[in-house]
Amino acid sequence: MHKLIKSSTVFVLVISIILLLSGCGTKQQLDSNVDSAGKNGSSSQTSLKTAETIELTISAAASLTDALKEIQHSYESTHTGIKLNFNFGGSGALEKQIEQGAPSDLFLSASTKNMKSLVDQQLIDTKKQKTWLTNELVAVIPADGTMNIASVTDLTKKEVKKVAIGIPESVPAGNYAQEALTKAKLWDTLQSKLVQAKDVRQVLQYVETGNADVGFVYKTDALTSQKAKIAFEVDSKTYSPVQYPIGIVKASKHIQEAEDFYAYLQSQESLNIMAKYGFTIPK
Repeated sequence: MHKLIKSSTVFVLVISIILLLSGCGTKQQLDSNVDSAGKNGSSSQTSLKTAETIELTISAAASLTDALKEIQHSYESTHTGIKLNFNFGGSGALEKQIEQGAPSDLFLSASTKNMKSLVDQQLIDTKKQKTWLTNELVAVIPADGTMNIASVTDLTKKEVKKVAIGIPESVPAGNYAQEALTKAKLWDTLQSKLVQAKDVRQVLQYVETGNADVGFVYKTDALTSQKAKIAFEVDSKTYSPVQYPIGIVKASKHIQEAEDFYAYLQSQESLNIMAKYGFTIPK
């Protein structure tokens, strides 16, 4: 009887050891599965990083705002891995930002002077820049305005209290306006009436809100507004040709993507959008 009890005890002990070892195996398998899942998760994260969206920063003249927003929608819808971030402003101010090292992949200027300056400083490759569009300078007045303004000489009238222009040193439209007024021998005469703005869109806003009686903007800007109307087109012989050069910034961290967008801007699809907003395509 004693032997039987002893045998039973040994049997129970053996069964317990087997179960314990089995449990350890299960734990090791679970641990292995967890490790595997961790590695797979890490692999998935690496894969996500590889497919990360690339953001391009485009320094663009303020007068291009509306047209470029449409181009952005068109481009991003067919290039899902690209996000376009636009930095709009006066071309002179944008030029200074690029000179000072501000992140930028492309420069879309409203003046050849600002582009040439960056090319001369070797910040933009001369082989990766070209004239893209042209424009015209006009004078606008509030849409509900009744003042008879038909030429630059009418700006001397007493009822004209404020004339808005972009800062000539940094806003190409302001520089073109200065050229036209200087040609008409009115620049000095109108000094007391001039209100300067940081870019051409601010000039338009001054006129739309009644903070200026007249403003010098591009024809394309005037066409986007329902609160301002064209009073007259400035004689093109009195100011330099309005040309929009585009170029790739050498410091871009996404040169290939920048080159792809640069090429798209010159495509017929892109040019059709720009033409819709009143820009002219150089022949």
